[in-house]
Amino acid sequence: MGSTPTIPTKIKFKKPGGAFNPARFEKREVTLNIEKQYQEDHSVKLIVEVDAEKMDAYKKRAAAKISQRGNIPGFRPGKAPYHIVERTYGAGAITEQAVDMFIDAEYSNLLKEADVNPGASGSLENIESLDPPKFVFNVPLAPETNLGDYLSVRMPYEWQEPGQEEVDAALEDLRQMYASTETVERAAQPGDYLLVDVVSDTPELNRTGFATFIREEDRDTEWPYNGFAKELVGLQAGGSKTVQHAFPEDWELEELRGKDTQMTVTVKTVRGVTLPELNDEFAKTTGAGETVEELKEAVRRDVNARSQSAYDDKYFVELLEKVKEVATIKYHAQTLEHEGGHVLQDLAQRLARQNMDMETYFKIRDTTQEAFFESEVKPVAKKRLERSLLLDEIVRVEKIEMDDEALNAEFGNTVNSLSMQGMDFSKVRGGKKGQRELSQMIAMESASRVMTRKALEMFKSIATGNYKSFEERQAEAKQAAEDAAAKQEPAPAEAGEEKAAE
Repeated sequence: MGSTPTIPTKIKFKKPGGAFNPARFEKREVTLNIEKQYQEDHSVKLIVEVDAEKMDAYKKRAAAKISQRGNIPGFRPGKAPYHIVERTYGAGAITEQAVDMFIDAEYSNLLKEADVNPGASGSLENIESLDPPKFVFNVPLAPETNLGDYLSVRMPYEWQEPGQEEVDAALEDLRQMYASTETVERAAQPGDYLLVDVVSDTPELNRTGFATFIREEDRDTEWPYNGFAKELVGLQAGGSKTVQHAFPEDWELEELRGKDTQMTVTVKTVRGVTLPELNDEFAKTTGAGETVEELKEAVRRDVNARSQSAYDDKYFVELLEKVKEVATIKYHAQTLEHEGGHVLQDLAQRLARQNMDMETYFKIRDTTQEAFFESEVKPVAKKRLERSLLLDEIVRVEKIEMDDEALNAEFGNTVNSLSMQGMDFSKVRGGKKGQRELSQMIAMESASRVMTRKALEMFKSIATGNYKSFEERQAEAKQAAEDAAAKQEPAPAEAGEEKAAE
């Protein structure tokens, strides 16, 4: 695909401010000739021809600035005539300073008048000539998303409530949490807890003092994969075993997808387990109910919520991929680089929680940051960026608005979660100012999560054939408000009785 044909545009600038303000600038408007050439990499080339008189004005301002910061014998700072500054420092120095001043003063207005929406900082690519002055800028454009025929996308939502087996397994997990344990001097067997160290060439698998439970049955929630703990049956404290495992291509943790891994697992402690009885006393101990029946119902709700959340995660990833097939997404390489920086930040934080820095991580992986960025960071960043752009666009196209009630609930849940993790908001660094900043950050993150959920639900409604237009949603909201108001108003007979009573 070739470049878009050149579009000539006349741009008018206001007279420059500052100390230098020739009267002739007040008598007529100075114009610039600008050509826009759209590039295949989603950037635009701006070829700007500057009016000679305008450039002369910047040269005089530049000479004054050079004179002010320099030391020219016989003249006070900033008072040397132009020809003296030129003779002392050279015409090139004045021109260079003038170009810098022109860009600083005019660049943002130039973008605005040229109707260019930048996605990152532009650059002066070339100075084609100085007589007349002609500059070439390259400006990365902001991402553009066209959802295409998104209303035609279909994907059934088929989550089903977990059966009794899953609920019983969750109850068993709860009993394990409240079980009493004791160190035993024997080989590990099903039903034991083990404290182990895991060493692997794959950093995501390294663990120190990791507790695992040997189950009779496989469980999707077992780390790092189903059946891991069973591999350790027969080992005593101090014993080691090398375990190999091939992770599938669709594994939930992207860093492990499709990898053949090897781990050396050393058992530090074997602890036998005594489980509590499943009765009313145990239910009260957990705080989930007063009776076993109340406990079971609470566990069922939790199992359902976690199951649906896991299904939703996978469903929406696949759904957005389907939407992407009919959409058109454009962005500059700098935008992808920026998103890649966020991916690296997230990785650095995860490694820090494992007491590892990035440099050590790259040494273990036998790679460099540059190679790792290209092979592993960019693919992740590309998916994150494109999904984010799709969500932003559906919010704009479908006029999705913030729900104050949902925002307040999300904000409250976040605050409660932080409090349960031990955060004391009264001791936030920076006093009241720090508390306000933290509150604003939580509010922004909460708003982002709420809008993300609303955008995903909109895509889901389309995919399942339950889409309602903006006008239909408005009409429903209006009717709901009227119904609520009607319920709050007293019935006519009751109103008459109240009047009579007065």
